[in-house]
Amino acid sequence: MASRPKQPTPRQAPRLYLITPPVADASAVTDQLASAMDAGDIAAVLLKLAEADERTLINCTKKLAPIIQDKGAALLLDGHVELVARAGADGAHLRDLAAFTEAFHQLKPDRIAGVGGLTTRHDAMVAAERGADYVMFGEPGPGGSAPAFGAVEERVAWWAELFEIPCVGYAASLENIEPLVTAGADFVAVGDFVWRDPQTLAMTIREATRFLQLPEPAA
Repeated sequence: MASRPKQPTPRQAPRLYLITPPVADASAVTDQLASAMDAGDIAAVLLKLAEADERTLINCTKKLAPIIQDKGAALLLDGHVELVARAGADGAHLRDLAAFTEAFHQLKPDRIAGVGGLTTRHDAMVAAERGADYVMFGEPGPGGSAPAFGAVEERVAWWAELFEIPCVGYAASLENIEPLVTAGADFVAVGDFVWRDPQTLAMTIREATRFLQLPEPAA
């Protein structure tokens, strides 16, 4: 895996990676999602789908896809690799290295394959070597537990210094965003905290976007 060039081009400002809550009914989140997409600089949306039959999942994804893709953002499914093409999604996010390795050839070369749940540096490097389009650090696991934020900062900084493949840093709050930007995240994932109150969703996304500003270079 290639290291970052010694004289890199000027760094681009990070963008948001929006994670939805589990969605059972597309119509229940349509207005909120459209509001979020209008409010900030969102590069990708990770759509979590509530358990349902295959046809329901595909229909739900197809209803939400234009809201996301018409804004130039990528629509990724949380798992459900077998539905990506039929639902018109742009790719999938896999929960760990094993799931990524199993699903990779179903997605590439036409669709995005991202991976999280990387508990060691070695796993992250292996994922990149196997062709991951991005790695994510810090997202909660299936049981809701997540690594300490300091460990996430450290992992993002390590990755940003050495590797070209983009990394996504997970922010559990607005206060987490600026440190992740400073550490070198290419994208900042935001999820549960932005969805807690539908009335303030757009405002929270705007505030999150404001925190994406790159730090001023040292004199």
